[in-house]
Amino acid sequence: MAREEPARPVSRIASAYPDRVEVRGRDLTGDLMGRLTFTEYVHFLLTGEEPTEQQRFFLDLLLVAIAEHGLMPTNVAARMTLAADPGSLQGAVAAGILGAGPVVLGTAEECARLLQAQGEPAELVREIRLAGGKVPGFGHPVHRPVDPRAERILELADERGVSGTHVARARAFHAEVGLTMNVSMPIAAVLLDLDFPPAAAKAVPILARTASLLAHLAEERETPIGFDLARAAEEAVEYEPDARA
Repeated sequence: MAREEPARPVSRIASAYPDRVEVRGRDLTGDLMGRLTFTEYVHFLLTGEEPTEQQRFFLDLLLVAIAEHGLMPTNVAARMTLAADPGSLQGAVAAGILGAGPVVLGTAEECARLLQAQGEPAELVREIRLAGGKVPGFGHPVHRPVDPRAERILELADERGVSGTHVARARAFHAEVGLTMNVSMPIAAVLLDLDFPPAAAKAVPILARTASLLAHLAEERETPIGFDLARAAEEAVEYEPDARA
């Protein structure tokens, strides 16, 4: 019996040819460029489909909502990296993005998992707390008693009629947790209610924060503060000799 050849690896995103670039079956220059906005193009790249008006509006809204929040760890890490290596813009951006974990910026992915989990919010909250965990999407070191970004997202979701099952569950979790609902929870809820793939809950903040990092790094080159941040960190921490030495 003849041995079957293994199937060749396949990508459905894009390919470049001598006379054209094809993206998800569309001609980049002949169809997409000049017609799609970048937000619409992001949706097209992620899903293979052009967004509806609601999907475009809320993807744009969420990118704006999460892009910037001051001198957060991601921005500080990027600035300090550029200060140490002024020629490595890409390295500084990477340093900032590497901090997009489940505590800072990456929490929306955890929120999406929670919203899709089986069980009632009260039961799930109880299980998380009994295990010693924290319910993602709630609590904020600055915004109290409300996160204005979260409030605005939910307000617009209600106004435009896109609030569905996941927004309702987000509000039910809020009632159980009793802490500030931070921006990560409505980002996840609205994306899921608009039929975005769950992976978008982390992709959107990463894309948005990349734009912010580039702005911080442009400013860092003009008016550097990276070494000031490093000095402030050193001055804020007291050194104690290791008693085991």
